[in-house]
Amino acid sequence: MEELTEKKFDCIIFDFDGTLADSGEISMKAINSMAEKYGFRNIGWDDVNEMRTMSINDRCRYMGVSILKIPVFASDFYLYYKTHMDDLKLYPGIGDLAEKLHDEDYQLAVLSSNSENNIRHFFEKNNITQFNNIMCSNHIFSKDTMINRFARRHGIQKDRILYVGDELRDIEACKRAGVTVVWVDWGLDLPETVLGAKPDYMVSKPEEIYNIINSGGMNNEN
Repeated sequence: MEELTEKKFDCIIFDFDGTLADSGEISMKAINSMAEKYGFRNIGWDDVNEMRTMSINDRCRYMGVSILKIPVFASDFYLYYKTHMDDLKLYPGIGDLAEKLHDEDYQLAVLSSNSENNIRHFFEKNNITQFNNIMCSNHIFSKDTMINRFARRHGIQKDRILYVGDELRDIEACKRAGVTVVWVDWGLDLPETVLGAKPDYMVSKPEEIYNIINSGGMNNEN
């Protein structure tokens, strides 16, 4: 008789940009479309690659913009996003992963600084129907607060939540919130950017996320 692995997690929360969606191209174009209005530099792929090793504070200094102004131009950023959704692509394997987890009765959620309308439009375009909750905020350092609020609202113990993201700030938010975090290498930040924050898991393929979940969270790669 096949031995069943005890289920460790009940809810999987995904970051959106850089984790579910390949948004590098559209983000760069959105930033450049606002550069003159807000007084920061135009960027190309060489700049993006250089910034992948930086903290958010250092990225803002590199671009010549105050981190405090991010909420101010967020609406323009996501308006550009909304009108250029054809530049946004689903990462290969993400659709299959979402379908598998949904079929196995995991609660799936998104936590993002993008807009809910953009995310819902993207999901509809890509026939992604498995996500129960979409949580959004343009306060880029509030993810731990939102995780805590989500856990309380839905009556989920935080040790039963797994978060999946691609940035250092995702890992730091999860450490503050007390939830397990998986870092994915196909997004913005490079391994050397996040290693010091000690993510619980590091993966390079969506199926590795499924393996972590399906093994009861026992295959730590660190």
